[in-house]
Amino acid sequence: MRRIVVAILFMLMVVLPTESRAQYNRNYIYWMGQQCMVSNNYREAIDVLNVLLRSDDKDFDAYFLRGIAKYNMDDLLGADADFSRAVMLNPVFTGAFYYRAITRSRLGNYDDALSDFRQAIELRPDLPDPYYSRGVTRLLNQQFEAAIDDFNKYIRYEKRNVAAYINRGTSYLYLKDTVRAFQDYDQAIRTNREDPDAYNRRGALFMEQRRYDEAFSDFDKAVECDTAYIPGYFNRALVNNYLHRPMQSIRDFDRVVELDSTSSLGYFNRAIVRTEIGDYNRALEDFNLVARYSPDNVLLYYNRALLNTRLGEIDDAIADYSRAIELYPDFANAYLGRSVLRRAKHDVRGAQSDERTAQRKIAEYRSRLKDSTYSIYADTAQRFDKLLSFESRLMERNFERIASTVTQAGDDGLTLIPMFRFTLIEEDSAYVDKRNIRFATQRVKDFEERLANPLLRLDCRTSNVAPDSLVAIDRRLAEKLRQSEDRSWITLFERGISQSLIKQYTNAVNTYSEAIELNPTNPFLYLNRATTRAEMIDFISSIDNSYQSITLDSDPAKRLHNTGTRTYSYDEAIEDMNKAIKLYPDFAEGYYNRANLMAISGQLPEAYDDYSRAIELEPSLGEAYYNRGLVQIFMKDTRKGCMDLSKAGELGIEAAYDVLRQFRIAEHN
Repeated sequence: MRRIVVAILFMLMVVLPTESRAQYNRNYIYWMGQQCMVSNNYREAIDVLNVLLRSDDKDFDAYFLRGIAKYNMDDLLGADADFSRAVMLNPVFTGAFYYRAITRSRLGNYDDALSDFRQAIELRPDLPDPYYSRGVTRLLNQQFEAAIDDFNKYIRYEKRNVAAYINRGTSYLYLKDTVRAFQDYDQAIRTNREDPDAYNRRGALFMEQRRYDEAFSDFDKAVECDTAYIPGYFNRALVNNYLHRPMQSIRDFDRVVELDSTSSLGYFNRAIVRTEIGDYNRALEDFNLVARYSPDNVLLYYNRALLNTRLGEIDDAIADYSRAIELYPDFANAYLGRSVLRRAKHDVRGAQSDERTAQRKIAEYRSRLKDSTYSIYADTAQRFDKLLSFESRLMERNFERIASTVTQAGDDGLTLIPMFRFTLIEEDSAYVDKRNIRFATQRVKDFEERLANPLLRLDCRTSNVAPDSLVAIDRRLAEKLRQSEDRSWITLFERGISQSLIKQYTNAVNTYSEAIELNPTNPFLYLNRATTRAEMIDFISSIDNSYQSITLDSDPAKRLHNTGTRTYSYDEAIEDMNKAIKLYPDFAEGYYNRANLMAISGQLPEAYDDYSRAIELEPSLGEAYYNRGLVQIFMKDTRKGCMDLSKAGELGIEAAYDVLRQFRIAEHN
């Protein structure tokens, strides 16, 4: 579905009259556009067809061809507009309905795509391709039974299409009908015994059922069919490890990193296997490569700490445990590991501190076992030296999850701009704020003046204060609180800020709560506690996601969401924002923050309403336009979303233009 087969052009050629020179020129230009597309010169094809449309803006064939060219350049909105123009000019244009449906499916606009497929099928019920493509769309939309029905209809016409059997098998698999899934994967293999994906799919199902010998055979066949097929080597490496054949497993991971020299998963898994067989030095080399390509991976530092301990590099091991704790301060196992090493270094006080912290984290974990937002990383029974599957991601921030599913065309790197909170920022020439200048409300100014901290800002940017300085600030505030007989809510609030900036999220929430007890009517205290709670859940989910399966296939039929079952609740953070807004009803940043929480909780209409209220209160809030634009794109209203992104760019949010460039709609708005 990503590339429209150009050969379809020849099927769609029309016999045109050539009585006049003007008509002859039209035919020639049309032919030139076709030739450009046959040669994959889509940019040139668009230029040629533009000439034709300037002379005749009613030429539906030209709109259709230009739509195909735009589609192949990933200008999906432009393609949709051209296919729509063709349909308007020719309401029985089956091809335009069909390709507009495919385009809308890639945009994630499944309802409209399915409507277009229905129109195409009603016009030409004898064409098989619309059934297949509609089946893919229904599979993406998780309408598995309907998808199976469409694949059945397609297979009646086309019995030699491997992808149809694979996708139908995948639909059965999501319905937990493994028997029929196996049957379809078997049929796919019988249909084309040289297709590596069919063997890989069946092998993955064998592996899931721990039928490792059969899985190995399938993965072996997959790489025999295609010697550059990375999933086959990767999965065969996993099976070899399960079958206690470490050297064969390492050889397969060798091939993975040979084919993809930046494969963090390949290096990580090879390091784990090398550690198991005692090849410590080369395992360390692999972990170091993981650090290069995935520097924020907690599992890397934890496992490298274990390895450094075996190598006798105690200081390096302590540094790795410390880095793991820095990335995730609630990682009980890391505290326990570091406490043992600190005791070995005769740092009794440090060891005891780590032990106490670990036990507290474990107790907190056990008290919240029923809370799905609490991390498994406080569970000391959990093993963290497992091999990760091919579909795993070593790191994925929660704020990125909404954007990563904006379009099925691929990962666009889009992120929501984070929430506003009172933070510490040093203004300097290297940290220029290019956003539209906004003036703080009087209530915010009064609050900042009361705290009298020159670094304090209500901002959504990441703090640029050096980590060592943040730690020093936190220690100073802790000492101030320790020496004070009357605990000031102002000092507690400042301590909460410093604790959250050094990622001591649990402590920060507790500190904010104590400040709120002393000053329960201040909306800004609830604001910061809400953002800290959200950041804590965001971090926890980013680690948990490394164990969830996320498909990486380019085929949109296989790009379903991750299959992990853990969920994350932002209810407490939302409750805090509700309180802040109740105390300060005209607080634009409050509505903006609540909108962010609604968005990442999947409540998109509510998020849209809150962003709109924030914009109503503060029309220059570019961040609200930007995030509302992303939300609208996710809600399938791409055009309005891009209009919001354009406004955000006008207000100084430079990232908006990067997004607009990805959608390539500047000339088609």
